[in-house]
Amino acid sequence: MDIEAIAMGIVGNAGESRSLSYEALKEAKKGNFDKAEELLAEAKNKMYKAHSIQTELICSEADGEKIEVNLLLVHAQDHLMNSILAKELIEELVYLHKEIKEVK
Repeated sequence: MDIEAIAMGIVGNAGESRSLSYEALKEAKKGNFDKAEELLAEAKNKMYKAHSIQTELICSEADGEKIEVNLLLVHAQDHLMNSILAKELIEELVYLHKEIKEVK
């Protein structure tokens, strides 16, 4: 098992998810809510890809395979958790921007 490649798969997808989420927030601030929703959907797909890689790793370990935990894998887990949190919070912020815009 190439743990470095697995970790980079998590980092790459999670990082892209986080970036797309912040792009969505920028669009929402401008009132471009359709674009914001589109970007959040892309962010969700990237986050699911990263999460899927993580789940495969967890299942391998549960099946008895020895997983070498190193700093790169810890870093990947950190990226994934941050991207999940960013996406969830930004979804709420986009919703709030939309609500405020509708009230005005």
